[in-house]
Amino acid sequence: MHSPVRGAAFLFGMLRWAIGTSNAGWKRCLLSSGMIRVECRGVLFDLDGVLIDSNPAVDRVWQGWAAEHGFEASEVIRRAHGRPSRTTVREYLPEAPEALVEAEHQKLVKAEVADVGGIVPLPGVMNLLASLPPERWAIVTSGTYELATTRIRAAGLPTPKNLVTASDIKKGKPDPEPYLKGAALLGFAAGECVVMEDADPGILAGKAAGARVIGVRTPTVPDAELIAAGADWMVDNLADVVAEQDPTTRAVVLLVRTR
Repeated sequence: MHSPVRGAAFLFGMLRWAIGTSNAGWKRCLLSSGMIRVECRGVLFDLDGVLIDSNPAVDRVWQGWAAEHGFEASEVIRRAHGRPSRTTVREYLPEAPEALVEAEHQKLVKAEVADVGGIVPLPGVMNLLASLPPERWAIVTSGTYELATTRIRAAGLPTPKNLVTASDIKKGKPDPEPYLKGAALLGFAAGECVVMEDADPGILAGKAAGARVIGVRTPTVPDAELIAAGADWMVDNLADVVAEQDPTTRAVVLLVRTR
């Protein structure tokens, strides 16, 4: 039996193909399908799970770490998602000296940098980034600078003009510091920005910073958790979002098809 969700996704994809790939055509489709219009000054993207699919690589690295230490792999992976690896290591090794936590963190980062197999951009990402002025968007990730730039290159994303990584902050998500810094790089208050996130720590961080948040569905986190964390809207992926700039106000206008 065919899944109703898969069937709807197929029809939705055929509709987009039928109207063409231009923003104008897709905008007309969104306007006629109950989309919402969100105005902002800047857009702040999480990286993994929002712009790129790195789940296979992340799973492989954390499965290995969990097996090495005798932890349940699926639980470790779930807790590691969307946070700096150092935070997760500290939680699982609460009695370990700081030097050991740092050594484990560095080992994980090295393994993740070396594993870029299967890292690809997620649906809609390339079109959306191309439609945004480079000075109006930033990537805000829990990974280190080396890891983030390695995955950005592996996925073939455009090089971001503005990037915040774990190497730039003192407190990671769910603390608001990463998104406050991302907004500051763009020259705006976080409340003038929209955050796009797929993990509850990131959504909590975006909301604590004062931003509105679009939650991106992921196979690793139930919708209910993202909504409970404060997601204002939910989308399947960034193919559900079109961006344009208002010629009068210079605001970024996001047309969002929520599901």
